[in-house]
Amino acid sequence: MTLDELKRLDPKKIGSWPILPKFGVLLGLLLLLVFAAYWFDWQNQMAQIDEARAKEEQLRSTFLSKKKQAIDLPAYRKQLVDIESQFGALLKQLPGKSEMDALLTDINQAGLGRGLQFELFRPAAQETMRDFYAELPITIRVTGNYHDLGAFASDIGRLSRIVTLNDISLAAAKDGLTLDATAKTFRYLDEAEIAAARKKPAPGGKR
Repeated sequence: MTLDELKRLDPKKIGSWPILPKFGVLLGLLLLLVFAAYWFDWQNQMAQIDEARAKEEQLRSTFLSKKKQAIDLPAYRKQLVDIESQFGALLKQLPGKSEMDALLTDINQAGLGRGLQFELFRPAAQETMRDFYAELPITIRVTGNYHDLGAFASDIGRLSRIVTLNDISLAAAKDGLTLDATAKTFRYLDEAEIAAARKKPAPGGKR
């Protein structure tokens, strides 16, 4: 059809139009309906679908993570039992309050047993409190030969209770070498001491 023939078509008599103009009008109406449906309805539905898919992926990931945790739960429980057992074994290496005097004697005897001369053996006036244990530093100064001082340090490490030597320094002395160090001993707190420490207000806190 020519352009003039299209211009002569009467919009009020579409039913009498030729097939091609009719098809063009129908196609235009169809495209208009599709666009209107997308603009007013479909795009919101598509956004909701995308949001639902993202949520589904998140839920799937959470489910797989929880499933893995459930599968590994027996292993976690066994690991917790092992940790508690190891903690209990370490705790047994910390003396109680009543055993501290004996431990101090053991440290002193370790030096005397190696023929060392104690020039200073001064436990701190106050313990340093931690979460479940107390730390007591002891300033020591002993004199002897290099071999005996080394054996003394080794004996300290082999005590049944935990004792560490810190801030070690050696200096020449008239009869050999002088060792200055801080020996730190540790003891566990009993339940009453732990409860008292928890009730004690933090420094600078309100009373």
